[in-house]
Amino acid sequence: MYDVITVGSATLDVFARTRFSEIIKIIDPKGETDLLAFPSGSKILIDELEFTTGGGGTNTAVALRRLGHKVGFIGKLGTGTNSDFIHKNLKKEKIETLCAHGKGHAGYSVILDTLEHDRTILTYKGINDELRHEDIPYKKLKTKWFYFSAMLEESFHTLEKLAEFAQQHKIKIAFNPSTYLAEKGIDYLRHIISRTELLVLNKEEAGILVGKDAVEGLLFKLRGLGPKIVVITDGKNDLYVMDEHHIYIAKPPFVKVVDTTGAGDAFAATFVCGILRKNDIDFAIKLGVANAMSVTAHYGAKNILLDFNQAVKYMKKLKIKVHKKRI
Repeated sequence: MYDVITVGSATLDVFARTRFSEIIKIIDPKGETDLLAFPSGSKILIDELEFTTGGGGTNTAVALRRLGHKVGFIGKLGTGTNSDFIHKNLKKEKIETLCAHGKGHAGYSVILDTLEHDRTILTYKGINDELRHEDIPYKKLKTKWFYFSAMLEESFHTLEKLAEFAQQHKIKIAFNPSTYLAEKGIDYLRHIISRTELLVLNKEEAGILVGKDAVEGLLFKLRGLGPKIVVITDGKNDLYVMDEHHIYIAKPPFVKVVDTTGAGDAFAATFVCGILRKNDIDFAIKLGVANAMSVTAHYGAKNILLDFNQAVKYMKKLKIKVHKKRI
């Protein structure tokens, strides 16, 4: 029996850090947008280059495994060196690989990072979009939770089938859709969201999905779609959680940010850990924030993910405050 099986993308991430870039601010009727700019036609030196694995499926699998849970991973890997690198990394982390293999290229991301730590990610989905219903080893899926990260194309329809399987077998679902999926609208996501125990979005994604509103308004709208627990994050600003009886509000403490890649995955996975360990939302919020803060203080989505005891110790050090009010 697994504690959690994560389902999502697996990528080879390349961090390219350079000091030669500028931030350009664009203001239009939709609001302000910061653009990362490089001189056209120039050859730009890269100060540091780092190769790691990434993708929502593997990021959350590693986070949960380091927190002490028995974890399986479902995704699709291709052929060649990049897929081998990802597969070996999962094995090294002692994650059960329930993933399928096919002909095609693994997912690939280039993360452009600057001295100011403004980040732009160029992502190639590759074979991540080709996870099929027949690729899933259903007889092996004995687990307490599924964790669904964003998947597109054929892989999304496979997530829908897995949501039905979860409902039939009383497996809880945590779902963390991306902007890609939020932009497809609530009707597109309803089949999964209506079967979801825990829905985690950032504020922008929540607004795209159910329309702009104050955060508490977004919480009520999202919870009305079926999830028992809804989480809305907003970077360094307050994060909100709503269950059947309460709204919880927490402000992430200040830490010096080095790289935000994977922080959202770390928070969401660790929140699930908190629920598994204590079934306590207050504790889950604090534990999730602590692990996310650890990730943002270092480069890479997985480099400084904490084990459970480390996360509890760091949580106490940060003295995270959670305000709770009855609905």
